[in-house]
Amino acid sequence: MLKALTYILIPLASLLFIPIAISQEMVLVKKGSYVPLYGTADKKPVEVQSFYLDVFPVTNQNYLEFLKQNNAFSKSQVKRIFADKSYLNYWKSDFDYGDAKPNSPVTNVSWYAAKKYCESKGKRLATMDEWEYAAMSDAKTFDARTKKSYNQYILNWYETPRTYNNEVGSTFKNYWGVYDMHGLVWEWTSDFNSIFLSGESRKDKGDDGNLFCGGASVNASDLMNYAAFMRYAFRGSMKAAYTGRNLGFRCARDIK
Repeated sequence: MLKALTYILIPLASLLFIPIAISQEMVLVKKGSYVPLYGTADKKPVEVQSFYLDVFPVTNQNYLEFLKQNNAFSKSQVKRIFADKSYLNYWKSDFDYGDAKPNSPVTNVSWYAAKKYCESKGKRLATMDEWEYAAMSDAKTFDARTKKSYNQYILNWYETPRTYNNEVGSTFKNYWGVYDMHGLVWEWTSDFNSIFLSGESRKDKGDDGNLFCGGASVNASDLMNYAAFMRYAFRGSMKAAYTGRNLGFRCARDIK
């Protein structure tokens, strides 16, 4: 397995730091089941088949290399149907991510753009169940959701500004060998808005529809429920063309 690379010094006429993209290595997340905190009325376990998942979120440098081959998704060329006006708004130009770190996660990327990136690599976005299943681990435990320390870590992250400036790999490696599922940026999933019945977020009238109201978290005294509430509500408020400075992505792949 290739080790993640960050920078390499090349002796030239003048010394230069040459950014090298974090290698997009993947790890196997083995099949199993979990009970989602939201989205299932019967609270029965959901089966998740084995799949591969990127070790790290996609970085600015990774995304730059993608744009060089997919100019239609560059900052100036992307169609508004595929990305809102905030798409890559911290980049200086189509092929310049400005002052952002090369190995910080790329953000302000729409679902359409994230999907296209993964497809260009022969991959796909993880489903919501795959993402939640892989993300419920801490460094040692397959399902750490009942641990106070795990949930407090997530809640502390929610209160920490500008974590998107940190480099990938800056949070703990979880049970599966995946970094940054919590603590860096929110991440797109393939079915991000399919959680609640119709999947159309604020218009849902089912049992979980009130989760999209700001006051819905008042009664979520359990740290586990509150941490999940914030994540699910964020997803449900999104549309595919939306972008956000704290929203990035990583890719998954089926086992062939």
